[in-house]
Amino acid sequence: MKKQTVTYPLRLPASLKAAVAEISKEDGTSINQFVATAVAEKVSAMKTAEFFTSHRAKADIKAARRILQRKGGQPPEPEDRLR
Repeated sequence: MKKQTVTYPLRLPASLKAAVAEISKEDGTSINQFVATAVAEKVSAMKTAEFFTSHRAKADIKAARRILQRKGGQPPEPEDRLR
């Protein structure tokens, strides 16, 4: 399945564009790929925050504490223990 793309003219301050060009060159990517990835990361972060905000009211704190304090199961592996 082919992804549909659109063109969007973007205006950036010259200093920001220069920084993006430098970083994308060091990373071996295009400026377009860098900007698209940065936008995707920001959208993902905002959607994640929105998800947790909308689900916060549905949380059952008492049930979560009961689960965390229950007995049983296997002890943590040595490499999983906190130092």
